[in-house]
Amino acid sequence: MWHLTCGDLAADSVRPLLVAGDEIRVLRDDLAVGPLADIESPPCRKRIAFWEEVWPVGLKPRPDFAGIASDAEWLARLHDQPRPITVWHGDSASEQLMLARVAAALEGSPTALHEVACGTGDSRVGTRMAISMHAPEALATRYRPRLVEDARLADLACQWRAAVGENAAVRRWIDDRFLGEGNTRIDGELVAACRDDWMPLAHAMAEVMGRCDGFFPTDLFLYWRARALARRGVIQLDDSWQTDYRLVQVRRRSG
Repeated sequence: MWHLTCGDLAADSVRPLLVAGDEIRVLRDDLAVGPLADIESPPCRKRIAFWEEVWPVGLKPRPDFAGIASDAEWLARLHDQPRPITVWHGDSASEQLMLARVAAALEGSPTALHEVACGTGDSRVGTRMAISMHAPEALATRYRPRLVEDARLADLACQWRAAVGENAAVRRWIDDRFLGEGNTRIDGELVAACRDDWMPLAHAMAEVMGRCDGFFPTDLFLYWRARALARRGVIQLDDSWQTDYRLVQVRRRSG
Protein backbone atom coordinates (compact mmCIF):
# COMPACT_ATOMS: atom_id res chain seq x y z
CA MET A 1 0.00 0.00 0.00
CA TRP A 2 1.07 3.55 -0.73
CA HIS A 3 0.72 6.08 2.09
CA LEU A 4 0.66 9.77 1.17
CA THR A 5 1.38 12.68 3.50
CA CYS A 6 1.67 16.41 3.01
CA GLY A 7 5.14 17.32 4.24
CA ASP A 8 8.01 15.66 6.02
CA LEU A 9 6.83 16.22 9.59
CA ALA A 10 3.64 14.28 8.87
CA ALA A 11 5.66 11.54 7.17
CA ASP A 12 7.97 11.23 10.17
CA SER A 13 4.94 10.75 12.43
CA VAL A 14 3.28 8.18 10.16
CA ARG A 15 6.31 6.11 9.20
CA PRO A 16 6.60 4.13 12.48
CA LEU A 17 3.03 2.87 12.03
CA LEU A 18 3.60 1.23 8.66
CA VAL A 19 4.11 -2.47 8.10
CA ALA A 20 6.34 -4.45 5.77
CA GLY A 21 5.42 -3.81 2.16
CA ASP A 22 4.03 -0.33 2.80
CA GLU A 23 5.69 2.67 1.18
CA ILE A 24 5.30 6.35 1.94
CA ARG A 25 5.30 9.18 -0.57
CA VAL A 26 5.76 12.72 0.72
CA LEU A 27 4.07 15.49 -1.27
CA ARG A 28 5.66 18.76 -0.14
CA ASP A 29 3.82 21.36 -2.19
CA ASP A 30 1.66 23.70 -0.08
CA LEU A 31 -1.44 23.62 -2.25
CA ALA A 32 -3.22 26.28 -0.17
CA VAL A 33 -1.28 29.08 -1.84
CA GLY A 34 -0.21 30.05 -5.33
CA PRO A 35 -1.52 29.36 -8.84
CA LEU A 36 -2.70 25.85 -9.68
CA ALA A 37 -3.51 26.31 -13.37
CA ASP A 38 -0.64 24.15 -14.67
CA ILE A 39 -0.02 21.95 -11.63
CA GLU A 40 -1.12 18.83 -13.53
CA SER A 41 0.81 19.77 -16.66
CA PRO A 42 4.54 19.02 -16.28
CA PRO A 43 6.92 20.81 -16.29
CA CYS A 44 4.50 23.01 -14.26
CA ARG A 45 6.38 26.19 -15.12
CA LYS A 46 3.94 28.65 -13.53
CA ARG A 47 3.69 26.66 -10.31
CA ILE A 48 7.47 26.36 -10.04
CA ALA A 49 7.93 30.06 -10.89
CA PHE A 50 5.63 30.93 -7.97
CA TRP A 51 7.79 29.03 -5.49
CA GLU A 52 10.98 30.43 -7.00
CA GLU A 53 9.60 33.90 -6.26
CA VAL A 54 8.48 32.98 -2.73
CA TRP A 55 11.84 31.53 -1.73
CA PRO A 56 14.12 34.29 -0.37
CA VAL A 57 17.26 35.12 -2.31
CA GLY A 58 20.30 33.55 -0.71
CA LEU A 59 18.41 31.23 1.65
CA LYS A 60 20.12 27.84 1.65
CA PRO A 61 19.52 25.03 1.04
CA ARG A 62 17.28 25.92 -1.87
CA PRO A 63 14.74 23.19 -2.68
CA ASP A 64 14.61 21.49 -6.05
CA PHE A 65 11.23 22.78 -7.17
CA ALA A 66 11.29 20.36 -10.10
CA GLY A 67 9.79 17.90 -7.61
CA ILE A 68 6.46 19.62 -8.30
CA ALA A 69 6.51 18.25 -11.84
CA SER A 70 7.69 14.84 -10.60
CA ASP A 71 4.71 14.69 -8.25
CA ALA A 72 2.34 15.49 -11.12
CA GLU A 73 3.83 12.71 -13.22
CA TRP A 74 3.65 10.23 -10.32
CA LEU A 75 0.02 11.08 -9.58
CA ALA A 76 -0.90 10.69 -13.24
CA ARG A 77 0.31 7.08 -13.09
CA LEU A 78 -1.80 6.18 -10.03
CA HIS A 79 -4.88 5.52 -12.12
CA ASP A 80 -3.46 2.29 -13.55
CA GLN A 81 -1.42 0.89 -10.68
CA PRO A 82 -2.83 -1.93 -8.53
CA ARG A 83 -1.71 -0.92 -5.03
CA PRO A 84 -4.30 0.81 -2.83
CA ILE A 85 -3.65 4.37 -1.71
CA THR A 86 -4.02 5.75 1.80
CA VAL A 87 -4.01 9.52 2.30
CA TRP A 88 -3.29 10.85 5.79
CA HIS A 89 -4.75 14.27 6.48
CA GLY A 90 -5.40 16.80 9.20
CA ASP A 91 -7.19 20.13 9.14
CA SER A 92 -4.88 22.14 6.90
CA ALA A 93 -6.21 23.35 3.56
CA SER A 94 -3.09 21.94 1.95
CA GLU A 95 -3.73 18.42 3.27
CA GLN A 96 -7.39 18.55 2.27
CA LEU A 97 -6.43 19.74 -1.19
CA MET A 98 -3.96 16.86 -1.43
CA LEU A 99 -6.78 14.43 -0.64
CA ALA A 100 -9.00 16.04 -3.28
CA ARG A 101 -6.16 15.95 -5.81
CA VAL A 102 -5.56 12.25 -5.26
CA ALA A 103 -9.29 11.61 -5.55
CA ALA A 104 -9.29 13.36 -8.92
CA ALA A 105 -6.32 11.26 -10.05
CA LEU A 106 -8.16 8.06 -9.09
CA GLU A 107 -11.63 8.92 -10.38
CA GLY A 108 -12.80 6.04 -12.57
CA SER A 109 -9.88 3.87 -11.49
CA PRO A 110 -10.15 0.41 -9.89
CA THR A 111 -7.46 1.48 -7.40
CA ALA A 112 -8.92 1.83 -3.92
CA LEU A 113 -8.49 5.11 -2.06
CA HIS A 114 -8.50 5.13 1.73
CA GLU A 115 -8.15 8.04 4.12
CA VAL A 116 -6.92 8.39 7.68
CA ALA A 117 -8.49 11.48 9.22
CA CYS A 118 -6.25 12.96 11.92
CA GLY A 119 -7.96 16.31 12.35
CA THR A 120 -11.05 17.66 14.01
CA GLY A 121 -12.79 18.68 10.79
CA ASP A 122 -12.57 22.32 11.90
CA SER A 123 -9.81 24.48 10.44
CA ARG A 124 -10.17 27.37 12.87
CA VAL A 125 -7.25 28.40 15.05
CA GLY A 126 -7.42 26.68 18.42
CA THR A 127 -9.44 23.77 17.07
CA ARG A 128 -7.52 22.41 14.08
CA MET A 129 -5.04 19.57 14.34
CA ALA A 130 -2.12 18.54 12.18
CA ILE A 131 -0.80 14.99 11.96
CA SER A 132 2.47 15.95 13.63
CA MET A 133 0.60 17.47 16.58
CA HIS A 134 -0.52 14.02 17.76
CA ALA A 135 1.57 12.03 20.23
CA PRO A 136 2.73 8.72 18.69
CA GLU A 137 0.33 6.62 20.74
CA ALA A 138 -2.59 8.94 19.91
CA LEU A 139 -1.76 8.82 16.21
CA ALA A 140 -1.70 5.03 16.35
CA THR A 141 -5.31 5.03 17.55
CA ARG A 142 -6.20 7.16 14.52
CA TYR A 143 -4.80 4.59 12.11
CA ARG A 144 -8.15 3.28 10.92
CA PRO A 145 -8.13 3.62 7.12
CA ARG A 146 -11.58 4.32 5.74
CA LEU A 147 -12.51 3.57 2.16
CA VAL A 148 -13.42 6.66 0.19
CA GLU A 149 -16.70 5.66 -1.41
CA ASP A 150 -17.56 6.64 -4.98
CA ALA A 151 -19.84 9.55 -4.07
CA ARG A 152 -17.28 11.16 -1.77
CA LEU A 153 -14.49 10.52 -4.26
CA ALA A 154 -16.49 12.24 -7.01
CA ASP A 155 -17.22 15.21 -4.74
CA LEU A 156 -13.56 15.57 -3.78
CA ALA A 157 -12.47 15.31 -7.42
CA CYS A 158 -14.98 18.00 -8.36
CA GLN A 159 -13.66 20.27 -5.63
CA TRP A 160 -10.09 19.79 -6.85
CA ARG A 161 -11.01 20.64 -10.44
CA ALA A 162 -12.89 23.72 -9.24
CA ALA A 163 -9.88 24.89 -7.22
CA VAL A 164 -7.58 24.41 -10.21
CA GLY A 165 -10.02 26.24 -12.46
CA GLU A 166 -10.44 29.14 -10.02
CA ASN A 167 -6.65 29.50 -9.76
CA ALA A 168 -6.90 31.74 -6.69
CA ALA A 169 -3.92 33.14 -4.81
CA VAL A 170 -5.04 31.59 -1.50
CA ARG A 171 -7.41 28.71 -0.68
CA ARG A 172 -9.01 28.29 2.74
CA TRP A 173 -10.76 25.11 3.89
CA ILE A 174 -14.02 26.08 5.58
CA ASP A 175 -16.95 23.72 6.28
CA ASP A 176 -15.50 21.00 4.03
CA ARG A 177 -15.20 23.36 1.07
CA PHE A 178 -12.37 25.35 -0.47
CA LEU A 179 -12.81 29.11 -0.67
CA GLY A 180 -10.46 31.00 -2.96
CA GLU A 181 -9.33 34.57 -2.45
CA GLY A 182 -6.60 37.00 -3.43
CA ASN A 183 -3.71 38.14 -1.25
CA THR A 184 -5.53 41.26 -0.01
CA ARG A 185 -6.87 39.70 3.19
CA ILE A 186 -3.63 38.11 4.34
CA ASP A 187 -1.70 41.26 3.37
CA GLY A 188 -4.06 43.36 5.47
CA GLU A 189 -3.61 41.07 8.45
CA LEU A 190 0.16 41.31 8.12
CA VAL A 191 0.11 45.12 7.91
CA ALA A 192 -2.20 45.28 10.92
CA ALA A 193 0.28 43.19 12.91
CA CYS A 194 3.08 45.70 12.28
CA ARG A 195 3.69 48.82 14.38
CA ASP A 196 4.82 52.33 13.53
CA ASP A 197 8.13 51.65 15.33
CA TRP A 198 10.65 49.02 14.34
CA MET A 199 9.81 45.51 15.52
CA PRO A 200 10.90 41.98 14.56
CA LEU A 201 9.11 40.85 11.43
CA ALA A 202 8.91 37.37 13.00
CA HIS A 203 6.63 38.78 15.75
CA ALA A 204 4.23 40.25 13.21
CA MET A 205 4.22 37.00 11.25
CA ALA A 206 3.53 34.97 14.39
CA GLU A 207 0.53 37.17 15.17
CA VAL A 208 -0.91 36.51 11.70
CA MET A 209 -0.30 32.78 12.03
CA GLY A 210 -2.04 32.72 15.40
CA ARG A 211 -5.22 34.28 14.02
CA CYS A 212 -5.50 32.80 10.53
CA ASP A 213 -8.48 30.47 10.08
CA GLY A 214 -8.84 28.18 7.08
CA PHE A 215 -5.19 27.58 6.21
CA PHE A 216 -1.75 27.54 7.77
CA PRO A 217 0.25 30.53 6.46
CA THR A 218 3.89 29.45 6.56
CA ASP A 219 6.79 31.66 7.56
CA LEU A 220 8.22 31.74 4.04
CA PHE A 221 4.84 32.60 2.50
CA LEU A 222 4.38 35.49 4.93
CA TYR A 223 7.95 36.67 4.39
CA TRP A 224 7.21 36.75 0.65
CA ARG A 225 4.09 38.82 1.27
CA ALA A 226 6.10 41.16 3.51
CA ARG A 227 8.63 41.71 0.72
CA ALA A 228 5.80 42.42 -1.72
CA LEU A 229 4.26 44.94 0.68
CA ALA A 230 7.66 46.59 1.16
CA ARG A 231 8.10 46.97 -2.60
CA ARG A 232 4.71 48.70 -2.71
CA GLY A 233 5.75 51.06 0.09
CA VAL A 234 3.10 49.84 2.54
CA ILE A 235 5.63 48.66 5.11
CA GLN A 236 9.37 49.11 5.48
CA LEU A 237 11.91 46.36 6.04
CA ASP A 238 15.40 47.12 7.32
CA ASP A 239 18.56 46.50 5.32
CA SER A 240 18.59 42.77 6.10
CA TRP A 241 15.38 42.13 4.17
CA GLN A 242 16.99 39.65 1.77
CA THR A 243 18.35 37.42 4.54
CA ASP A 244 16.75 35.12 7.09
CA TYR A 245 13.40 36.66 8.07
CA ARG A 246 14.25 36.12 11.75
CA LEU A 247 16.86 38.87 11.42
CA VAL A 248 14.52 41.34 9.73
CA GLN A 249 12.94 44.38 11.39
CA VAL A 250 9.70 45.89 10.07
CA ARG A 251 7.58 48.99 10.57
CA ARG A 252 4.62 50.59 8.88
CA ARG A 253 5.24 53.38 6.45
CA SER A 254 4.16 56.72 7.91
CA GLY A 255 1.65 58.82 6.05
